[in-house]
Amino acid sequence: MKNKEVGDKGETIAANFLQKKGFNIIERNWRYKHLEIDIIASLNNKVHFVEVKTRTNYKYGQPEESISKAKMKNLKTGAEAYLYLHPQWELIQFDVIAIMLKKDIEEIFLIQDVFF
Repeated sequence: MKNKEVGDKGETIAANFLQKKGFNIIERNWRYKHLEIDIIASLNNKVHFVEVKTRTNYKYGQPEESISKAKMKNLKTGAEAYLYLHPQWELIQFDVIAIMLKKDIEEIFLIQDVFF
């Protein structure tokens, strides 16, 4: 699979995973200028900004290890833009979903509340 295909498949898996956990998916691949948020979802009156990282092997480490400080800064900036446009949200949370695709096995790891 190509990187784009892997990423798209991972985001679909992540969205389905969140829905099974009771989340409402509000947006996928939400864009504002040069910023993108993979998934914006809600649960219990809280909006979740979710970064999804998908890998097919461990050659470059765990999927979540590839999230740079710059990427997290962009996620925060994108969230600020989203909240400016949708001020009804008072409670927010940033999450990461790391997915490893190995043949017929999908490993999903949810890291909640990545900012303190």
